[in-house]
Amino acid sequence: MSSRVSAAIDAAHADGRGAFVGYLPVGFPDLQTSIDAAVTIAENGVDVLELGPPYSDPVMDGTVIQEATQAALAGGFRLRDTFTAVREITRRVEVPVLVMTYWNPVMQYGVDRYADDLLAAGGAGLITPDITPDAAADWIAASERTGLDRVFLAAPTSTDERLDMIVKASTGFVYTVSTMGITGERAQLDAAARRLVERLRTHDADALRACVGIGISTADQVSDVLAYADGAIVGTALVRALRDGGLEALAETARALSAGTRRRA
Repeated sequence: MSSRVSAAIDAAHADGRGAFVGYLPVGFPDLQTSIDAAVTIAENGVDVLELGPPYSDPVMDGTVIQEATQAALAGGFRLRDTFTAVREITRRVEVPVLVMTYWNPVMQYGVDRYADDLLAAGGAGLITPDITPDAAADWIAASERTGLDRVFLAAPTSTDERLDMIVKASTGFVYTVSTMGITGERAQLDAAARRLVERLRTHDADALRACVGIGISTADQVSDVLAYADGAIVGTALVRALRDGGLEALAETARALSAGTRRRA
């Protein structure tokens, strides 16, 4: 089955741009507003949507995203709301929707059931930050059956053997961690991200799509990343805009960030 995520990245490249992947938590500040927020960034430059169901024990989220997800949980978020959000978003926009989820909720829900419900809602696949391909046999089988994308993470500390495994197991793109640590805004991005993308490309340069995330918060940083990567992933800057200024500020921020996706001459 073809990958809608890969197709979106390729379409951005055909337009002379790098891809803009935008993250927002589901249920913040409430479920309907989070749906409207996702639609807003899809209509203002985002090529791939990344939705994060709130989780009680995040290991990768920075302060801004943690506070948003804790507010969503306090507001009554339930796992089934993820599928409601995906269904409503994909009804309103054609941008592919990936769910970025810690593995325990998927396992508790049932891997095959989760895959089937995500597919039925119109979702494109999962980003799984805390499970590696060698521990994901059930998910790989479910994604092969349903055609959902599976996005694994590669880190600067990953060995060449593990990078080979990640490249072969991932579809859509490889989530390339720019720096070791939690998500958030950084004044400078590590040169390790560029080196990591170079290492990934030695494993399958023709098929690889590498999108860099963690720490990207400005149009200049987006542009810098897209000088060597296929896509730039932004989360905290979008969540902060939604928190501080609502949908109008979110739209303005998405447009500003998308200005950095144009390939340099």
